[in-house]
Amino acid sequence: MKKYYQIVLFTVLIVILAACGKETAENKEQETTVNYAEEVTENPIVTITMENDEKIVIELEPKTAPNTVANFISLVEDGFYDGLIFHRVIPGFMIQGGDPDGTGMGGPDYAIKGEFTSNGFENTLTHERGVISMARSQDPDSAGSQFFIMTEQATHLDGDYAAFGKVTEGMETVDEIVAAERAENDKPLEDQKIKTVEVDTKGFDYPEPVIQK
Repeated sequence: MKKYYQIVLFTVLIVILAACGKETAENKEQETTVNYAEEVTENPIVTITMENDEKIVIELEPKTAPNTVANFISLVEDGFYDGLIFHRVIPGFMIQGGDPDGTGMGGPDYAIKGEFTSNGFENTLTHERGVISMARSQDPDSAGSQFFIMTEQATHLDGDYAAFGKVTEGMETVDEIVAAERAENDKPLEDQKIKTVEVDTKGFDYPEPVIQK
């Protein structure tokens, strides 16, 4: 009889552990996505003001890359980008910024999942002139704060980088930045410094991004 009770107890424990494991897996799956985009009625507008007071105005697309947009807005609202530089400029291609170290190696000490096709996420925004997208390493889930703005079309990036908005005003400012004299590592010899980055959420309360440590 004692052996019977031990078997029953062991079976119950297995069932409980299996249920917990299923619940944990479901929670983990929920934690990799944000499901707010359908509630957005008007896209948020970001304004980058350079040190010389020239501006770049960008319309973000939450329905295209919801967690990427939530992350960018969170960083903007925290003042993360204020005072940073565009540390990489390549004529005929793009300008890149968002690195607190100004070296191309820095970030916010976390990463987000890459919202692009080759990473299992449908993103149809093509990398044409004016599009803003997230920089990353070879790891598809390594984007953090660094972003780039296209100065020319580069469709070979489609499906492998998370495009999440487009410049609506100020491409002449982007063109001035990309034309800056640069060193061999594509870093401008004179800092292309951002004064402030602000966001108009159109009254929508964006959630905190889902991040990966």
